Amino acid sequence: MTSTTSLPSSAPAAPAKPDPKIAMGWLHTAKFLTTAPELKHLPRIEVPEIAFVGRSNAGKSTCINTLTQQHRLAFASKTPGRTQSINLFSLGKQGVTDAVLADLPGYGYAAVPKEAKYRWQQVMGNYLQTRDNLQAVVLLCDPRLGLTELDEILLDVIRPRVEEGLKFLVLLTKSDKLNKTDAAKALQIVKLQAGGGDVKLFSSLKRQGVEEVAQHLWDWAHPKEKPVKAPKAVADTEPAAEAAVSPAPAQP
Repeated sequence: MTSTTSLPSSAPAAPAKPDPKIAMGWLHTAKFLTTAPELKHLPRIEVPEIAFVGRSNAGKSTCINTLTQQHRLAFASKTPGRTQSINLFSLGKQGVTDAVLADLPGYGYAAVPKEAKYRWQQVMGNYLQTRDNLQAVVLLCDPRLGLTELDEILLDVIRPRVEEGLKFLVLLTKSDKLNKTDAAKALQIVKLQAGGGDVKLFSSLKRQGVEEVAQHLWDWAHPKEKPVKAPKAVADTEPAAEAAVSPAPAQP
């Protein structure tokens, strides 16, 4: 007699493929929330916060404006290094904020006085180390320069939090300035410099990587919840758990 194996009546549904249009539409809701020259002026926020950091002239403001599809949401100063405040932008449909973007001041511009540089190094370091709701950091750099000493210092600052689960992405902006071979080479070099972290090419002009980065931001701000066990399953496991921690009864 030939045995048969019964198959389940229906296979589990495959996970839905991410739709970048949803992420792009969500980013388009970005609105200016507040600006803070010091950490003590930042409001306490419960929703996830994603910080954009990078050297002056790395294209940070252009990147934020491209992702949010707004021309002047993030303001780029005509004099690099002059913008010295943390700017927050709220995100969320129907007026309900579900995430915040933080635009941190550019660093490394030579003309900025040493006192101002030192003060902002402290402010940014404290922000990156202590901001409770900080969910992710996006570091922007020019692929023609790679990660500079200041960028590597920033990486060292956030490394403990990255090890604890902080999301981290390096964007090589202005990638349209390089040909295909040089862009691929720059990508590999920065991946090594970043310790194997996530690194992507990005171009506001050619819209390279725009939808992919938008999807990253959406996923970071909307982490998938762990499935909750059914009540029956929880009840079934309780006696086993008790047995594991309770002493065995004495034998008569």
